[in-house]
Amino acid sequence: MSSDVFYVTTPIYYVNDKPHIGHAYTTILADVLARYNRLLGCPTFFLTGTDEHGQKVQQAAIKNGISPQQHCDDTVVRFQELWEKLEITHDDFIRTTEPRHKQVVQGALQDLYDRDEIYRADYDGWYCVTCERFFTEKDLVDGKCPEPGCNRAVERIRESNYFFRMSKYQDWLIQHITDNPTFIQPDFRRNETLGFLRKPLGDLCISRPKSRLAWGIELPFDADFVTYVWFDALVNYISAIGYPGDMESFRKWWPASYHLIGKDILTTHTVYWPTMLKAMGVELPQAVFAHGWWLAGQSKMSKSAGNVVNPMTMAETYGVDPFRYFLMAEMTLGQDASFTEQAFVKRYNADLANDLGNLASRVIKMVRRDLDGSFPSACSAGPDEQDLVDATLGAVGHMESYLSAMQLDRALSEVQAAVREGNRYFDKMAPWALAKQGDREALARTLYSGAECLRIVSGLLYPVMPEKMAELRRALGLAGDELEPNVARLSTWGNLPTGRPLDDIKALFPRVDTKKTAQPKPKQKKAKKKTQAVVELIDIEDFSKVTMKTAKVLEAAVVPDSERLLKLQVQIGAQQRQIVAGIAKYYAPDDLIGSTVVVVANLKPAKLMGVESNGMLLAAKSGKALKLVTVDGELPTGASVG
Repeated sequence: MSSDVFYVTTPIYYVNDKPHIGHAYTTILADVLARYNRLLGCPTFFLTGTDEHGQKVQQAAIKNGISPQQHCDDTVVRFQELWEKLEITHDDFIRTTEPRHKQVVQGALQDLYDRDEIYRADYDGWYCVTCERFFTEKDLVDGKCPEPGCNRAVERIRESNYFFRMSKYQDWLIQHITDNPTFIQPDFRRNETLGFLRKPLGDLCISRPKSRLAWGIELPFDADFVTYVWFDALVNYISAIGYPGDMESFRKWWPASYHLIGKDILTTHTVYWPTMLKAMGVELPQAVFAHGWWLAGQSKMSKSAGNVVNPMTMAETYGVDPFRYFLMAEMTLGQDASFTEQAFVKRYNADLANDLGNLASRVIKMVRRDLDGSFPSACSAGPDEQDLVDATLGAVGHMESYLSAMQLDRALSEVQAAVREGNRYFDKMAPWALAKQGDREALARTLYSGAECLRIVSGLLYPVMPEKMAELRRALGLAGDELEPNVARLSTWGNLPTGRPLDDIKALFPRVDTKKTAQPKPKQKKAKKKTQAVVELIDIEDFSKVTMKTAKVLEAAVVPDSERLLKLQVQIGAQQRQIVAGIAKYYAPDDLIGSTVVVVANLKPAKLMGVESNGMLLAAKSGKALKLVTVDGELPTGASVG
């Protein structure tokens, strides 16, 4: 696999959507990674774009009395304008309605059809218009679309279609994922895909009849059909970099270093896409990284709830760079994160206004006032500066290692630690007292050290906050090409140029008045007369009596004469036990074998329908849906939980 270039992609965003915080996050993340790799001198290609075919586009165009193409041309600007606003430095913006993309999709389809990788058959199943996907009866949740965040009504469709022989690649895909543990990241997303592949993999319907959907790429071998939007959309990752017409360009950039995606499109990118590439004879990408969702507090963002964050509004209210910083610093890649305006302001004031902005203001103002506006010469660090030097140069090493591990929040935390050390150093050295005493040598060393910390920190933060960090670097006397940092020079202390005037700098990050962003407290509801259920609180001693362990399911079978009970044989450390659980309506026995679950291990034995049970499985239930409690990542059986 190529390691001397960096090729990063975002999903191509559905043109009918209004850009929201999820779109902004993935694209800013890709931009930060691309900018950092460019600073390292690594040839970099950053791709984003829009997905412009499908039933929803066709319906919206008909409703507005315009052509689907005109509808796409009108709506794509929402993304293009936002990316310009958010300082996104993509190398290409691909639209799936472009001829260069259509030709590649049709060429791939024809090749697969000619090699009998695509065949025609009748289909009878459930279809979700919003997700533009077919589902079997067992896939549905309460009779509705099972996709996370959808849960919309589905419609029954019976029609003839074309299918890609995806099922023939199931064993190969499982082996590839197993042999390449970094192919799907984070680890628990890899396990999620492998869990999906425990069930038989069906063939993929890759067409829609024009009688039902006319807006799509026409099948080259049957003019009565258009291409399924997901088969069309995924091909953008290779069509944009020259496949197959410009193989020199394609071979330079492929395989992709990272496909960045949201966790809701994991299956399409880790099952559909790899099998498509395998059938086409194209090498697989190096890594697919699925990040979590942004929540509104503790709730999922949705249009119906009215809690969707508009990134344009946040950027205009607080500035583009602080918005970029918050998104990168707040989310642990792979996990869900909470977005509230209060959380944003809290981090903004703490990290940017109080720490970084304060240090910049203190250093620059004192240099201008007490050192005639510039440093006469570089000052060597002494014992007083050692903690500051260690923290600052340590942040350089941490930034590189954490970025490689896709732990950007931890990298930024290390940079902020260096900034805080800079403020502690400033307070310890009390340069205002040195100025008053006339100790110009100690004063110059103190202010130079503070400025040198800022030079390095501003370089590390440049990919995240390019405009603000360029402003800070300019104020430190850097100019021209120096405004964009040289990463190699960040690793050495004492590279700040001397003899140059430092520019006055206004508040880099003006503090936000928290009172203006405080949410009104919800009105207290009057107590109802009816008796309501009360959750009884327990002491930690009560909780400590419960022993929970991880367990691997070895065997599973239905309890005779029971509609809801399953009998499981589980491994808990060195011990094997039998547990009876009322989950037969939610899980087939074969679905559970090999799964790692959480059990209460010190429950007294009980008999259910005459079958002894030695423990209890933990599960979560909402309405008619039930899911077993599992662990994040891989752990041995018998591991303690709690």
